[in-house]
This record gives sequence, structure tokens and C-alpha cells, in this order.
Amino acid sequence: MALKILVLGAGPGGYAAALHAARRGAQVTLVEREAVGGTCLHWGCIPSKILKTAADRLEDARKASEFGVRLSTEAVVDLAALRHRQQRIIGIQARGIQALLKNAGVRLVAGTGRIQGPGRLTVETGNGNREVLDWDRLILATGSRPASLAGLPFDGKKIVSSNEMLFPDTLPDRLLIVGGGVIGCELASIYRALGSRVTLVEALERLLPLPSLDAEVSKLLLREMKKRGIDCRPATRVAAARSDKAEVRVDLTDSRGVKSRLEVDKILVCIGRRPNSQDLGLDTVGVDTDAGGWVKVDPHLCTSSPGILAIGDLLGPRHVMLAHVASAEAAVAAENALATDASRRPMDYRAVPSAIFTTPEVAAVGMSEAEALTAGIETAASTVLFRALGKAHVLGDIAGQAKIVFEAATGKILGVHLVGPHATELVAEATLAVNQGCRVADLAATIHAHPTLAEIMGEAALKAAGAAIHG
Repeated sequence: MALKILVLGAGPGGYAAALHAARRGAQVTLVEREAVGGTCLHWGCIPSKILKTAADRLEDARKASEFGVRLSTEAVVDLAALRHRQQRIIGIQARGIQALLKNAGVRLVAGTGRIQGPGRLTVETGNGNREVLDWDRLILATGSRPASLAGLPFDGKKIVSSNEMLFPDTLPDRLLIVGGGVIGCELASIYRALGSRVTLVEALERLLPLPSLDAEVSKLLLREMKKRGIDCRPATRVAAARSDKAEVRVDLTDSRGVKSRLEVDKILVCIGRRPNSQDLGLDTVGVDTDAGGWVKVDPHLCTSSPGILAIGDLLGPRHVMLAHVASAEAAVAAENALATDASRRPMDYRAVPSAIFTTPEVAAVGMSEAEALTAGIETAASTVLFRALGKAHVLGDIAGQAKIVFEAATGKILGVHLVGPHATELVAEATLAVNQGCRVADLAATIHAHPTLAEIMGEAALKAAGAAIHG
């Protein structure tokens, strides 16, 4: 008899786990309380990139005369049409996922699931009905939600999370973004292009303060964001905020103790995520969580409770909270749920690409130079500017650079850090190089089409190999 696999949460990790398990012959039930696709499809990756694309098109129109194109009228954004496009694309994607699940024989149950004990889960549906499901293996994929900040509680109007900013009815004239991480920097770029006056504050010393991201990338991004009129303030905290019907008055304090005040129309808080681990009944089966509520797993994605695995954002910042990582974890979890203890395989996080849709874009894979040095690896690095490429000049987009971090003795590529046009697409080649343990000589010997932005990888590798042409 086929094993019964129950997956709780139908985001990019959950629905992928259900498909993988079904294709391996399991009897699969997928429980989702909202909509298939999860945060990524409905409140994150997809709607934000539709918004970013609109912002990019608007900026392209503003620069049209540089390319010999004259517009008879000024380009403006139609927010109603933009929201309609978002909903249309989200609908297409959601229906596509539902069709995949149906074709794979996965049973989709709508409702809120709660574990009642080993092998047993109840689902509360919207009409008050309750269904009891049993399982041999359970995969937890309930994701995360935006975290609020003490002193700046969400009110859905003047103090909001990223959820509210992805489907705007109006554009705030003055927008304060608290948090200079990935989401904060992306939305700062988007809303500035759409026409808002944006101030971005970050408590730490640099934007995108990620250990895996090269510090030079953050420095270059800060410079370019300032050029675009974004008031970036690293090493700055919100001391107090007072709201009335007209505006929000905000007191800021920087790391030197210098105080300042802003009057803004809206505050967007982007300081991280919180796990959706409450009220799941984890205590009834002994699933361990840390102090933050993130579920603990071993290298095989197994929790402390036999037969229960977990994937995606639910694992927290000790892992990698990205949609494509959740999808990769899904394949491992589904395989391990059906495997014996001895045949389980660990999840490999060595070559995980990050893609950050700021202006300019940022992408990275593998180790930063600082991480490699901390690990005791003798490293070298090669950096080439995008302005060295003919295609960058053709596009009128020359800001940015590519940096390859490699082992000094062998030339093995340890990490690649990109900031510039289409960096989020270019990182795919870098990811393959890191994943396959390529040397800079291997990349240098790879012919790159001309004229393309992809030449940046070849130029950086040639420079690392001591054979630079344009770099």
C-alpha cells in the first residue's frame, strides 16, 4: 500500500513537495488555508516583480530620448491597470499549479490544518466543517509572514508591511522604508521610480547586510540608489513615530547619536519575517523549535519528531529563506520521506543563488571574500566593471561590476558577486560554476557570445587567469 504523505502549506515548497511525493508513488494530500502558491505567488516574488517591471518600463520611457525615441506625451503609471495585470498573472500561475496537482493525483484540501497527535491532523474549513486526515509522513511548509517592529505596529494604512505595498491604490508622496535588507531595498527602487520621495533607513552599517554578500556590492548599490534620489541612511534607527490624519512624524537617531525628524505619508516596515509555526499543534508530536519559533531540522530536513519533515521559510534564517530554496528542499524532503534512514540524502546549500531586484540588480552565489577568509581559505578576487562591455553601453546601463572570489592556489571558484544590469539572470552561469567546482580557467576558456552582458563573467575569469582583455 502506498505511503500517505500529508503536506501542510501550498507555497513554492509545499506544492513542489506534494508533486515530488506523488510522482514517487505516494498517496498525497496537500492542505492550504489561503491559496496555492503561497507568499511567493500572492504576496512576494510575482506581484513585486510585476511592480518592478512597471517601474522599469516607466524609467525606460523617461530615458527614451537618449535612444532617439520621442514620446508625444509624458509616461505615467496607471495603478488600476497595473493591479489588474498583477491579478491576471497571479491567477494564471495559481490555475497552473492547481492543474499540476490534479494531474499528479494530489488531493488539495482548503482549510486550516492543526496536528492532533501522531498521524492525525484536523482541517477547519471556512464554512465551519472539520475534516480529519491521517498520515504516515508529514511535511511542514507553512512559511512565514512580515515581522512588525516595536513602536511601529502595523495599522494597514500609515504603517504597513510589504503586503500592502505590493498592490497600491495610490502612491505615497513621502515614503519612509524601515529596513535596508532585500525587501526594503527592492521596494525603495520601485517606489522611487514610480514617483515617490523615498527615505530608506537601516540599523546596520550597510545596505543588504548579508554575510554572504560582498561588502563592495552594498557600497556600489548605496551610491547608485543615492544617484536616483533615494535618501539612504545606514546606521540609523527609528526612535519614535507619531501619526495623525495628515502624516506621520518620525524621529531618527544615527549611530553617532545625531537626531533628525521626518514627516512622511506612509511607513513601510521591512525588518524581517516571523514563522507561521503557532497553532500548528507542534507540541502534540514533539517538534522542536528555537526561541524564535523556527522549526529545527537535521541535514536531511527531518524534525525531532519521527516521520515529520519541514522545509522553506519555516526553517528560518539559519537556512536560506528563498522561494527557490524551498523548492529545492521540497525535492529532498519528498525523497527522504519515502526513504529509509540509511538512504536519506542531505540538503546541499553550497551553491544557492540570491537574486535581488533593486536598481541596479544584485545577485550572488557561493562565498563572499570575507566568508572565505573566515573559513581559513587563502583567496584571490577578480573584479570587472560593466562599463567595459559594449552591450552595457548599448543599453545605456553601465553601472555595476562582477567579482569572482576564488581559491588562490587552485583557481577554484568559491563565489561570484554581481551588481548591475540583469545581474539576476547572469548569476545562473555563476551558480553552475560554483556547483560544479569550476576553476577560473574553465570559465575563461568558455566562449561567451558578443555583444552580451554575459561577457562580464568571461572577462572577470580572464582577468583572474591573468589574461584580461577589456577588464
